[in-house]
Amino acid sequence: MRCMRAIVCFAFLFFLASGTGTADDAPRVFVSIVPQQYIVHQIAKERVAVEVMVPPGASPHTYEPKPAQMVGLSTARLYFSVGVAFEKAWLPRFTATNPQMKVVAMDQGIEKMAMDDHDHDDDHHPHPHAQMQPDPHDEALDPHIWLAPPLVKNMARHALEALVAEAPAHAAAFQSNYEDFVRRLDQLHDRIGQMLADRQGMRFMVFHPSWGYFAHTYGLVQMPIEVDGKEPKPDQLRQLILEARASDIKVVFVQPQFSARSARMIADAIDGEVVLADPLAYEWETNLLEQAAALQKALR
Repeated sequence: MRCMRAIVCFAFLFFLASGTGTADDAPRVFVSIVPQQYIVHQIAKERVAVEVMVPPGASPHTYEPKPAQMVGLSTARLYFSVGVAFEKAWLPRFTATNPQMKVVAMDQGIEKMAMDDHDHDDDHHPHPHAQMQPDPHDEALDPHIWLAPPLVKNMARHALEALVAEAPAHAAAFQSNYEDFVRRLDQLHDRIGQMLADRQGMRFMVFHPSWGYFAHTYGLVQMPIEVDGKEPKPDQLRQLILEARASDIKVVFVQPQFSARSARMIADAIDGEVVLADPLAYEWETNLLEQAAALQKALR
């Protein structure tokens, strides 16, 4: 028991010591994933300390919080959720740890699409807009809304409202930062739209179907490689290669959170380009522009 108290005490002190360039009295808020941290930072700047639950390189599908993070939650004022898988199991525990902490759903008001699930047993190609149909089952919905700039505007508005309510003394600064961020979002959306204007209906492959909202926003179609979250079997891999050739696919996205083996095998077989596309990158605006540039170059 004494050892456990010492561990918890050390974790708490470590958390306090891990500064983020914010003011000493800045309220602490938590987010689930790194792109949310970027969004909140654009509005709050140094006036709020933003901690991320799922660290870079980890998967929000399977992540389990560390003891130090649970300790840190005890002093958090806000938790921004976004609908990723681990929240379903852990949010109730987070609120039990800190009943005073307000949970703000950044995805509220957004109608989510069904998760794009490639049917490797069918001989036909999936309809370009199959992933667009809403699914009534929450567990089948695609959470990756932060990869579409128009939806991020919605997320940013929820963040603004919560931050103003929590720290009204900074309301004017929050509002000004928010308006600047929205202007940049509109500019980003227009720029990517222009880059991909002549790529309508083009297909690209990705191991895990994270890029559905991005694809829908800009008239593209993603084709997932995974089967029920796993590497495809040899017969399924051969079918994927045939479909990629038939669809004239030239780019295959790989993500650091998932295996790249199948993606690289397919890219080699179709003489395509492997592109590192991290859906959880912090430099969010730069990341989307880089992926758009890769698609613009490869989808010819």
